[in-house]
Amino acid sequence: MMCSRLRPSLPHFLSLRLMGTAAPRMVSSKQTEVLSAALAFEDPSAFRVKGWGELLRALGVFRLCSFPVLVNNCGTLMSIARTLLGKKGFSLLLRPTVYAQFVAGENESEISQSMQKMSLLGLRPMLAVPIEEDLGESTGEKRYDDNMEAMLECVRMSHSNAWSKDPMMQLKITALLSPELCVKLTTLIAQQPCDLNLLVRAMDGEPVSFPGLDEKEVAHFLCGLQRLNKIAEASVNKVRVLVDAEYTYMNPALSLVTMAMMKKFNKDGVWIWNTYQCYLKESRSLLLEALHLSKKEEFCLGVKLVRGAYMDKERKLAEKEGRPDPIHQSWEDTNDSYNGSLDVMLEYISQKPERYRIIVATHNEESVRKAAVRMEELGVDKDGGSVCFGQLLGMCDHVSLTLAKEGYAIYKSVPYGSVDDTLPYLVRRAQENRTVLQGIRKERDLLRQELRRRLLVKSCFYFKSCAGKVTSGDDTVTELECDV
Repeated sequence: MMCSRLRPSLPHFLSLRLMGTAAPRMVSSKQTEVLSAALAFEDPSAFRVKGWGELLRALGVFRLCSFPVLVNNCGTLMSIARTLLGKKGFSLLLRPTVYAQFVAGENESEISQSMQKMSLLGLRPMLAVPIEEDLGESTGEKRYDDNMEAMLECVRMSHSNAWSKDPMMQLKITALLSPELCVKLTTLIAQQPCDLNLLVRAMDGEPVSFPGLDEKEVAHFLCGLQRLNKIAEASVNKVRVLVDAEYTYMNPALSLVTMAMMKKFNKDGVWIWNTYQCYLKESRSLLLEALHLSKKEEFCLGVKLVRGAYMDKERKLAEKEGRPDPIHQSWEDTNDSYNGSLDVMLEYISQKPERYRIIVATHNEESVRKAAVRMEELGVDKDGGSVCFGQLLGMCDHVSLTLAKEGYAIYKSVPYGSVDDTLPYLVRRAQENRTVLQGIRKERDLLRQELRRRLLVKSCFYFKSCAGKVTSGDDTVTELECDV
């Protein structure tokens, strides 16, 4: 019935790997050193494009994020603040601070203004509707239909505005299909095999039956598949849709549905993408299975490669249920997993760039450098479309801006909506990414260096404390005046 996760034998895995291996170009150690130096991400001048307000806001928000007690309890603290200040007061507090740092805006006009500025900096937007559900949060068919309309609007905005070429958007299947059904599907998938064609037929509106599901579940599944089909039909040849991974207890179902969408819509290009979480011990095998399946079913494969954000919850759940921990035991193992999967994908892309694509979605500087060096070795174009990089809006700008300056395709994940709509999203992201938020010391230090430089320039300009000529208008000073 349902599509079991393919588990090719080890010899088959090895043959897959060999098929995707390109003969690397001879890249001298000098070239590697030059590339690594260009991507050292140590230069605070990357922030010179930011205004004073943006600089100060980022420093303030990142300072708050450095306190574990605030990050760990941000949901409770925001709820208390909303109660004390009221809806309007709370909005006035959040809008110029945390909201402005991590959210593009509430309406199309505000979003367009933010995106146009990003475009001028060489950054591309990847819009994200901040809608998702977990177990116990299901809200009914009407709510899922409303979510679909919001995502169709996201497709329209992404395509109709000239923010960037090759627009992308993010999609969470649990905004369109109940988490409870996804969990049940995951159980069924582990028991019985299935043909992707069955799901494709269901997407087309055929009355398909799914053994193991009751009548109500089948009806909801068919409605969910048709919602996904409408979004895919609206986006194909216009906007690339990146489907997010979520929790291991529902990921197999999410991947099943995503692969069915790929089979239908990725015949001649990569329009539907799947996400692979490299903090999972099984991530490499899942990626290799996807590569095998894409060849067998003759569709193009898009991969969003992440480390993962649900570590704490996954480990606690595994311990509670007496299961082995699905997460790698160390940060080093996760890094090896990520960089190894990245290498596999780059090898495939070097052979068939029209059939495979990847977004290197990471804030890890070493992985970014490894990707750039490997692209150079394999002759993969910086901006050819098959490889791009991604980071979150409001974070890791020293990496994003440097990559853009060096000619790489770089996307920022951009949530949008009202304060009330985005608050649950922001709280969940903060709690999931607490280690990232608490580890932004380098970006904060670079921001401080840029702030000190500007203050010194201002001091030289207004008080003439250094000798030489001041160039007014853009606050720049010659090297004779100030060593900045």
